[in-house]
Amino acid sequence: MRILIIEDEKKIASFMKRGLKEEGYAADIASDGEDGLFLAETNPYDLIILDLMLPKMDGIELCKALREKKIRTPVMMVTAKDAVSDKVEGLDSGADDYLTKPFAFEELLARVRALLRKNDGASASILKAQDLTLDLLSHKVDRRGKTINLTGKEYSLLEYLMRNAGAVVTRTMISEHVWDIDFDTDTNVIDVYINYLRKKIDGNFDKSLIQTVRGRGYTIE
Repeated sequence: MRILIIEDEKKIASFMKRGLKEEGYAADIASDGEDGLFLAETNPYDLIILDLMLPKMDGIELCKALREKKIRTPVMMVTAKDAVSDKVEGLDSGADDYLTKPFAFEELLARVRALLRKNDGASASILKAQDLTLDLLSHKVDRRGKTINLTGKEYSLLEYLMRNAGAVVTRTMISEHVWDIDFDTDTNVIDVYINYLRKKIDGNFDKSLIQTVRGRGYTIE
């Protein structure tokens, strides 16, 4: 899943990006409201983490602008403002959640997972594709009782495929959700990681779950 962090405090933004990356998420950073709005309009993010006190365009104005432009990406506001009136204003502007600073990173992750599940229309923390299961909380991947060890990027790629099980996802779609803004679309990195996954997910089993749809992309059945 790909997340946009709109935060002008560099240390906080870097801290969040590093932590999210360690959990398998791709993350981009915008340091002011105008850049944040531009990135949100031009990239298909799965979640936006938004500070309120931003230069050029504050978080409330930005959130309202997103909703006016029919951008329905879930928004989590993260701010030092903890008054009830501030929370009400934030949620009424179109935010889906509101977290006050300072916060424990574990709570941020829990809220991220909850918003992503809500956006998928699912409440379960387990994704399934036939005999393959993926636990969104523990990051454990299992097929027929056998634990499959994946790298962070392999896990992110598998999660995206399983969230879209039965549908074809193109290389462009994968790059937009699994990699960040610095990804070089001219490389064959996606194909390489698909092959890594195939060896681990399908290599020791009689039925292959990850399929190539020629000329279109990939799907997991």
